[in-house]
Amino acid sequence: MHTYTLSKLAAALQKKEFSSVELTQCFLERIKQHDQDINAFITVTAESALANAALADKRRAENNAMPLTGIPIAHKDIFCTEGIKTSCGSRMLDNFVAPYDATVIKRFREEGMVMLGKTNLDEFAMGSSTENSFYGASKNPWDQTRVPGGSSGGSAAAVAARMTPAATGTDTGGSIRQPASYCNLTGLKPTYGRVSRYGMIAFASSLDQGGPMATTAEDCAMLLNVMAGFDQHDSTSIDKAIPDYTATLANDINGIKLGMPKEFFTDKLDPKVALMIETVAKEYEKLGAELTTVSLPNIDLAMSAYYVVAPAEASSNLARYDGVRYGYRCAAPQDLTDMYMRTRGEGFGAEVKRRIMIGTHLLSAGYFDAFYLKAQKIRQLISDDFQQAFSKVDSIICPTVPNTAFCIGEKIINPVEMYLSDFHTAAVNLTGLPGLSAPAGFINGLPIGFQLIGNYFAEALLLNLAHRYQKVTDWHQQMPEGI
Repeated sequence: MHTYTLSKLAAALQKKEFSSVELTQCFLERIKQHDQDINAFITVTAESALANAALADKRRAENNAMPLTGIPIAHKDIFCTEGIKTSCGSRMLDNFVAPYDATVIKRFREEGMVMLGKTNLDEFAMGSSTENSFYGASKNPWDQTRVPGGSSGGSAAAVAARMTPAATGTDTGGSIRQPASYCNLTGLKPTYGRVSRYGMIAFASSLDQGGPMATTAEDCAMLLNVMAGFDQHDSTSIDKAIPDYTATLANDINGIKLGMPKEFFTDKLDPKVALMIETVAKEYEKLGAELTTVSLPNIDLAMSAYYVVAPAEASSNLARYDGVRYGYRCAAPQDLTDMYMRTRGEGFGAEVKRRIMIGTHLLSAGYFDAFYLKAQKIRQLISDDFQQAFSKVDSIICPTVPNTAFCIGEKIINPVEMYLSDFHTAAVNLTGLPGLSAPAGFINGLPIGFQLIGNYFAEALLLNLAHRYQKVTDWHQQMPEGI
């Protein structure tokens, strides 16, 4: 059962090959078996999972089931979940029990999916490896000496180790796509505003976006059907009709124009990664797609702009954690100022404090115009570059990351080197475009992904392209040894 895709699990439940309770028990046993080594979960909700699985079986018996009713799922521990700890991977929220459900959580509950638990992440989603988590780093099931990526590394590791058939993640600068690449998964960052951010604890409000992580593009399409949609509780949510993302998966891609940005294929890119992406592109040619070179002339400025915008917004968003209303509070404060300072000093980890200090500096008098406003102007230039490219092509194909998963501890002492992991992904968040990573193959036994970028609301096209590639390749079917 643990090797089944969502569509196969749904069909099997419909045929009564097994019950949701039996399926849920299977995955809970796998969590017991593997998570002591992988550390993908912060919280496992076994009791409520089995209770909800029994309710799902009842819904199916009454012919009141939705497509994914009764199928287990794990959620990144950044989505508020009523009655369950929502920690954001931080000591600051280690004692925080959410009083309400995020819209994403609510929609999966209404679908009847069974939550297995909450997954590990870099603290407040700030990182590319999960090494910044208060609960320790998650490990990559393909090589447990290596990171699974971040910040949604716990979700990626849980799916890769088949401890859950699917999981949610969030993507601020590549935090769904990068771990998907490192763990041989399909991960989708939707158009900004396509998935509600209500109840998704904020890191950088203009960049954050929730999305699905699973083994196949078809699974991601099924999950996006549940996640996507307008939400009146979220002022950044877009009121636009939602298509059935599974309906167009098998569409012919003959004549689809794919652009390869020349700025992403330079001598700075690992030749093995470049060859892998070119091999994927040739496979698309065989499927009828047309390849062409495009230019994104301002893309080299994306990292600089991103690491101005993201810390600035983080500085503002994380000001609420002061020990007054909820979350961690230092012991025996002498006065209010002492409580503020020690609560934040003790409650936040090193990377979070680093970004808060950078962001506060960037927003201070004398620096706001010089840095923050300039970064926003660069953001617009990059957006214009993408629109120019999309006037010539339907989608862009490029690397997801510049390398395979790095070793735990390799980059944690060099934050700048860690930040460069987002070089191929951050521009998608700056512009609000959708991006998808899918398995491309292996380099020295480690998975690597390719990235598809689309114009606004082109998720259906990206899923279609990835699905057609997965119908003629089997990289996505490969599993880590021992799993």
